[in-house]
Amino acid sequence: MGIDWSLLALSPPGWGGVLLRGLVTSLEIAGGGYALGLAIGVGGAFGKLYGGPVTRDLLECYTTAIRAIPELVLIVLIYYAGTDAVNRLAESLGHDAVNINGLVAGIFVIGIVQGAYSTEVLRGAIKAVPFGEIEAARAYGMPSGLLLRRITLPAMLPHAIPGLANLWLIATKDTALLAVVGFTELTMATRQAGGATKDYFLFFCAAGILYLMVTLVSNQIIRVVERRARRGMREV
Repeated sequence: MGIDWSLLALSPPGWGGVLLRGLVTSLEIAGGGYALGLAIGVGGAFGKLYGGPVTRDLLECYTTAIRAIPELVLIVLIYYAGTDAVNRLAESLGHDAVNINGLVAGIFVIGIVQGAYSTEVLRGAIKAVPFGEIEAARAYGMPSGLLLRRITLPAMLPHAIPGLANLWLIATKDTALLAVVGFTELTMATRQAGGATKDYFLFFCAAGILYLMVTLVSNQIIRVVERRARRGMREV
């Protein structure tokens, strides 16, 4: 029996439009979660390197726990436990239960997971900056904020990009795990299409190609960014 390509049509009875909407949702979650994780990572990296003992210990517990527990377990735990905690807090303050938007919840879950890995990637990149450059800037009386913008961040970026690029690709794939909590992204949309038509092979192959296209486009963008960040540096 041949493949019914009409099932991939963008309009009903085809499911192509549903898959593309799922892909857009996946990219929105991945982008939002990645940005949130990067923000957490910047704060976490500087907290681990320059914070007090309590701050360092708390961040060490956070990064260790997140990296030790399987991501599927974390997503289920944070998704349901986080929603329940917000509603309990709202009720304790005399407010009605909050209906948390699924997109926001998905971004938050991915961001928390990404934040732990971003913290370690950025911490390693900061430590890779030659200490003599920082000492020279301090000797010239450069303020901490200016030193961060003009010396630390530009010097650490080439070391951080490979790790951060991997985290972006991981974020695009981690969105598929949200299907277990009933969130309609690309993987859930694929399951729905396969369940309705019983043509699972066609739709999961189509989903795999979409994920591959995202990776290929991302790799091209990453190469451009890395090339710009490494301008003037000796190639090894």
